[in-house]
Amino acid sequence: MTDADDLFIREDPIFVNKELLEINHLPDEGRIVGRDEEIGQLANAVNPAIFGQSPSNVLIYGKTGTGKSLCAKYVSGRLIQTAEEEGITTAYAYVDCAQDSTETQAVQTIASALNDPDLTDINIPDKGISTATYYKRLWKILDMRYDVVLVILDEIDKLDSDDILMQLSRAGEAGKLTECKVGVIGISNKIKYKDRMDERVKSSLCEREFVFPPYDAQQLGDIMQARSDAFREGVLDDSVIPRAAALAAREHGDARKAIDILRYAGEIAQSIGANTVREEFVVQARQRAETDRFRELIRGSTPHSRYVLQALTVLSLNEQEDEAFRTTRIYELYQQVCRQEGSESLSLRRVRDLLKEHAFLDVIEQSRYSGGSAEGSYTEHRLLEDPEVVRSVLADTID
Repeated sequence: MTDADDLFIREDPIFVNKELLEINHLPDEGRIVGRDEEIGQLANAVNPAIFGQSPSNVLIYGKTGTGKSLCAKYVSGRLIQTAEEEGITTAYAYVDCAQDSTETQAVQTIASALNDPDLTDINIPDKGISTATYYKRLWKILDMRYDVVLVILDEIDKLDSDDILMQLSRAGEAGKLTECKVGVIGISNKIKYKDRMDERVKSSLCEREFVFPPYDAQQLGDIMQARSDAFREGVLDDSVIPRAAALAAREHGDARKAIDILRYAGEIAQSIGANTVREEFVVQARQRAETDRFRELIRGSTPHSRYVLQALTVLSLNEQEDEAFRTTRIYELYQQVCRQEGSESLSLRRVRDLLKEHAFLDVIEQSRYSGGSAEGSYTEHRLLEDPEVVRSVLADTID
C-alpha cells in the first residue's frame, strides 16, 4: 500500500453527492420548498417578457437564507426556456453587489455575462476603460443579441450609489436601447433599503415589491429532506433533520444555516470515522455553522470596527443580567481595548457610526430611549449573535 492510499479516501462513507449541500447549488424545481407563492408572484411580475414586452422591475426583501436569490435565479431560468418557445430571445445576468459594489464593477459584470465576443465582436475587458464605455458596449450587446434581459442585483444595498439603477431602469426611456427591454430584480436583506434610494430611481424601479418570510421548522425540515440524497442511504439518523430544522427555525428561519448544520454534522461524522450521522453531531455542527457565518459577516471589517464589537461582547459576557448597553458604556470599554491593542481610539461620534454599521449588518440591535428632561435620549445596543461565538471569532481576527 502506498502513502497515497493511506492519505486519501477513495470512497466516502458519509456523502454521495455533497454538492447538494453547498449554498451556491441551485436545486432543480422539485427541491425548491416552501416558496410556491413567492415563485408565482415573481413569475407574474416578469411574465410580459415572454411576449417581448418589458417585465416589471422588482424589489425582494427578506432575511438571509429565505430563498430570495434562489427563487430569482429559478424564475429567470424558467423565463428563458418559456420565452424561447415563443420565439423571444431572453437572458439574465446575476451580480453579487457585495463583490461588485461600484457602478463600474457592476456594469462590467453584466456586460461580460451577456456578451459573446464571437457573435458581437465586442470586447469587455476586466478594467482599463471608462464606466461610460462599459455602458455603451453593454447597450450594443443587448440590442444585438436579446429581446428582453433581466438583471439580478443581489445585496443591492451594498452598491456604492444608485447610478446603475438609474441607468438600467431608464435605458429604454433615455433612448439607450431600441430593440431590447430590461427588467431589474433587486434583492436586499434590509427592509428599509428603499428609504435610502434616490426618488427618481424609486419611482422607476419599485414597481413590484415582495417580502420573503423566514422558513418555519416544517419547511426547513422539508428543505433538508429534499437534499438528503447528498448522503449515502441509511447514514442519517431519523432525529438529525428534525433537530437541525428546530435549531435553524429558532434562529431566524435561515435555510442556509440549516443546510450548513446538516453538512457540518456529516463532516463531523466523517472526521471521527462514525458510520452514521447522529443527533449529537447536530449541536456541534450548529456551533461551527454560527462561527463560520459570523466570521464571513465581519471579514474585511476595520480593526476599530472589531474593537467596538469586542467591547460590546465583553459587556454582554460579564454583565449577563443586562442584555443591552448604552453607547457611553461601550465607548469606555472600547477605549480600554484600544489601549490594550496599542491603538489610538476614535471619537465617540465615529464609534456611534461603527455601531450603526453593525446594526445595519444585523450583528447588533439598537433601541432608542428617552430619559426625560433630566437625562435626555440615549441608545442601547444588544448583540444579536451568541456572545461566545462573537468572542471566538474576534479572537481569531484581532491580533
